Amino acid sequence: MELKELNKKSIKDLQSLLAQSRDKLRSLRFKDANKQLKNIREIRAIKKTIAQILTLLNSKKENKQ
Repeated sequence: MELKELNKKSIKDLQSLLAQSRDKLRSLRFKDANKQLKNIREIRAIKKTIAQILTLLNSKKENKQ
């Protein structure tokens, strides 16, 4: 997901998206451990998305205070 799209979302939406991304990362790691994952770069993309979401959440919470 693009950073511009993430920036438009509310805090509640970002938190739900963060939970979904973490679940997907967990499932990808299990697939990788079982040698069932074909595209390992997906893990990198999900980790990047999680980092972007966390950064936006922190900046929005700081701006709120």
